[in-house]
Amino acid sequence: MNDPFGRTIDYLRVSVTDRCNLRCWYCAPTQNWRLLDHEELLSFDEITSVVRAAAALGFRKIRITGGEPLLRAGLPDLVQRIAATPGIADLGLTTNGILLAAMARPLREAGLRRVNVSLDAVDPARFAAVTGGGDLAPVLAGIEAALDADLRPVKLNCVVKRDPGEPDARAVAAWAAAHGCEARFIPQMDMERGLFSKVFGGTGGDCPACNRLRLSSAGLLLPCLFSEPAFSVRELGAGEALRRAIDAKPEVGGRCSRNWMHGIGG
Repeated sequence: MNDPFGRTIDYLRVSVTDRCNLRCWYCAPTQNWRLLDHEELLSFDEITSVVRAAAALGFRKIRITGGEPLLRAGLPDLVQRIAATPGIADLGLTTNGILLAAMARPLREAGLRRVNVSLDAVDPARFAAVTGGGDLAPVLAGIEAALDADLRPVKLNCVVKRDPGEPDARAVAAWAAAHGCEARFIPQMDMERGLFSKVFGGTGGDCPACNRLRLSSAGLLLPCLFSEPAFSVRELGAGEALRRAIDAKPEVGGRCSRNWMHGIGG
């Protein structure tokens, strides 16, 4: 389907949890935040229903996100269901990599095609500082496991304050080149102030070319990270919520006071 500005919307990002096992400074909320109860999360049946409705409307690309999606129990089952959906041609996942070493091959066997791993530093001390005490070693092991499982291309998402010339970003770029990965550099965003810019080496942040919607783990379809409207698939039904979200997609992003990156997958 096309939105009001002629963009073909064919990419759905699906958050499966609002929980994470890291506390990255640019993502985790700085104030008290109520995590969703289990029954508030969309079930795998509900997510599959939304994906089928999206495919019927011409969506071809799905990306599973979180929070940290590998914390959701039974995730290979959901991957298998989405991969088997007629019309879905591209299925990826974004993860922080902490649990990826054990999950890469089961996910590939279930039908996952590729993976993006958040990697903001390759120095262990710097990684711990950025992630609130995270351990770099399992992330690097997870990346190697993804490569071994043929989840390619493996893309590394590195958040920068301004540009890829920053020291941590340069180190990530060198590590990526040495290990057969692709590096993408994501300028820090501020949803409440409406601050964002294009991703270096990727397609995010480019409003005229944006082709995506986001499904939160609580079942809200978001036309844009930087806009307020949200449409409940539980209240409206998947097809109607998708149509309304496409119709409400803004020409350019503005501000949003209620979205948190950890709950909608960026």
